[in-house]
Amino acid sequence: MPNLQNPRQNHLLDALLKAEYNRISVGLELVHMPLGQVLYEPGGLLKYVYFPTTSIVSLLYVMENGASAEIAVVGNEGILGVSIFMGGDTTPSRAVVQSDGYGYRLKAQLMKDEFNRAGPVLRLLLRYTQALITQMSQTAVCNRHHSVEQQLCRWLLLSLDRLESNELVMTQELISNMLGVRREGVTEAAGKLQKSGLIHYSRGRIEVLDRPGLEKRVCECYHVVKTEFDRLLPRLPGIAV
Repeated sequence: MPNLQNPRQNHLLDALLKAEYNRISVGLELVHMPLGQVLYEPGGLLKYVYFPTTSIVSLLYVMENGASAEIAVVGNEGILGVSIFMGGDTTPSRAVVQSDGYGYRLKAQLMKDEFNRAGPVLRLLLRYTQALITQMSQTAVCNRHHSVEQQLCRWLLLSLDRLESNELVMTQELISNMLGVRREGVTEAAGKLQKSGLIHYSRGRIEVLDRPGLEKRVCECYHVVKTEFDRLLPRLPGIAV
């Protein structure tokens, strides 16, 4: 429910000092982010940055023929719209909500103003951007060198890290679009994980039953990304308001 939402559910906002948080919080707007909503299109002008709280958003690269593949996933650990404060007002990727929930948006100019103060917010956002680049790079390597089953395990674990539950609402068709593989490959991989008792998949819902088991099956890409996020963005004390 919207009245249960709090900006501090987003780890970046939660890591801000009181002065910076107070300046930003007056411009934050709570928004519902339903499954499938497109927040950004390639080449489109970015008017807002988004801080997901209970939603997850996929960054997709879309080819000329319509094919797509996920290059990163963003949830309550991060921010969408890094191009705004990295020197550009557009992005070559599409941002699509992959898990229904809520988040907060902030007008692009307000984000630029805070970034240009060259204070704690700038340092925090640069560390986050470095972690995001690591995720993008590792995803490219994973898609090239690892099996669909390993990619699915990585995708599930990254998603779970950004949710409070162990259940995802996601069809196999959407997962195949995210991973850039054929649907049959996702069906086979999900079937193996289900037979092993790691997940339960039914009617577009995936419930993770054995997370330690998934972590044993996943490739090193998940651990590389998680280690870098933990190194650059350790959980800090909440804001006193």
